[in-house]
Amino acid sequence: MDLQRNLARRINVGDALTRSAAAHPGRLAVVDGDRRLTYAEFDAWVNRLAHGLLARGYAVGDALALAAGNSAEFLAVYYACAKVGVVCVPINLGWRPDEVAYVLDHSQARGIVVESQLAATIAEATSRVPAVAETVVAPGTGTTDPGATTLDALATSDDSPPEVAVPDRAPLSYLYTSGTTSFPKGVVGTHLAIHLESMSAALDSGWSGEDRFIAMMPMFHTAQLNAFCTPAVVVGATIHVHRGFDPARFLETIERERITQVFGLPVMYRTALDHPDFAARDVSSLRRAVYAMAPMPEAQIKACLDGYGCDFALLFGQTEMSPITTLFRPEHQLSHVGSVGTPLTGVQVGIMGPDGELLGPGEHGEIVYRGPSTMQEYLHDEAATEKAFAHGWFHSGDVGWFGDDGVLWFADRYKDVIKTGGENVASLEVERAVYDAEPAVAEVVVVGLPHARWSEAITAVVVPKPGGTVEPDALIAALKERLDGYKVPKAVIVVDEMPKTSTGKIQKNVLRDRHTDHYGGR
Repeated sequence: MDLQRNLARRINVGDALTRSAAAHPGRLAVVDGDRRLTYAEFDAWVNRLAHGLLARGYAVGDALALAAGNSAEFLAVYYACAKVGVVCVPINLGWRPDEVAYVLDHSQARGIVVESQLAATIAEATSRVPAVAETVVAPGTGTTDPGATTLDALATSDDSPPEVAVPDRAPLSYLYTSGTTSFPKGVVGTHLAIHLESMSAALDSGWSGEDRFIAMMPMFHTAQLNAFCTPAVVVGATIHVHRGFDPARFLETIERERITQVFGLPVMYRTALDHPDFAARDVSSLRRAVYAMAPMPEAQIKACLDGYGCDFALLFGQTEMSPITTLFRPEHQLSHVGSVGTPLTGVQVGIMGPDGELLGPGEHGEIVYRGPSTMQEYLHDEAATEKAFAHGWFHSGDVGWFGDDGVLWFADRYKDVIKTGGENVASLEVERAVYDAEPAVAEVVVVGLPHARWSEAITAVVVPKPGGTVEPDALIAALKERLDGYKVPKAVIVVDEMPKTSTGKIQKNVLRDRHTDHYGGR
């Protein structure tokens, strides 16, 4: 590949930072605690890290894992990888060590950057994967072992832009997403896909360099990382990093920093609205609040619109689409309550029947997509990739329909994946754990039921064996020993029998409807 031509005309997510730094060197890029980095300072730091990767022999296509909470370091490593064509592999901090080890092995990671407070946990995983040749420790919130290789030591003194030929469709990230199997699938996101999605997100949202974002959702998730952080860098906006959601800090930051853009779960907005500090805080700088995972009930969206006095919008999509596919835009919040909006610029959305035919308005089918923001493939899984791209469209696994006015409505999932508190959980994995934990269970179905806090609460519906007894509290306690905390059911409902079709198939949709008010409905 001709290096000079590549540098002049390529699409590279790292170049967005380079160009924003060139255009607005003195503008704030990242605020993390007491650190306030301008675009020139942040870009120079990223360049030093990128040269450090090159000095250690990392090449285009090599994988570097990243286990960190929200921090300036997370963003710096991500952009350093981008600039030199190294594939960043963010680690979900909710994974068990065996899941982390699986991802490190499957992604063929050469090394890992880990925050100090996570070093011991990650060491348990890396000990199982000899191919991970080095661990680099970022400051984080813990104590760094004196003998550890630190992120500062990785960086060189060279802060010039690194010159490496990186193809437009070279992978930028492997983002692992839970599906119907026990281990996640690696979604290969390219520079082209993520850059164009970032441009579309900024365009459709009307973002500019004058915007100031709070990043409080996990950066290892594509929604925070690529629906907000990378678009913010594209337009030269400022990212205020929060390690999580704290309502008092959230409101104080909005007032003090004159925040214009926020992203969170519906429960976060309601919690802040109900906080004693809310009435005393000035949130008038907000232009837009974006939420995800589930539509808000009409009463809640009305309360949020009145309380915050800004536009609200719902983000809908999936990791494989980098991630936004549709936006439930401000103008539809009250007229189309419960919908997921209209397509993002650059994304074509269709409804497909079982034989690959596209369906018209009002007809239910699988939601399918076309557009350059679509993933490249599932890593090392040709069969799943072929299935996902059948008939020349990307298949979401979701069921929906279009209204006559072009607004998309989400109906159900083909895959029984529960979206709870920002995480995807495979119902099959939880069902297997229930059978393993309680021999007295004859049948179990795990579903997501409406919940004010979790959007969907994982719920196990069980039928005991004849003469057997299932104690819900004891079963939940046993599951806590077998599953990650966020995968443990919030409740166990004991029933006499399951609703079934004439062929004996359990009707999950009937179960959901029957128990939809278990947590008070939505």
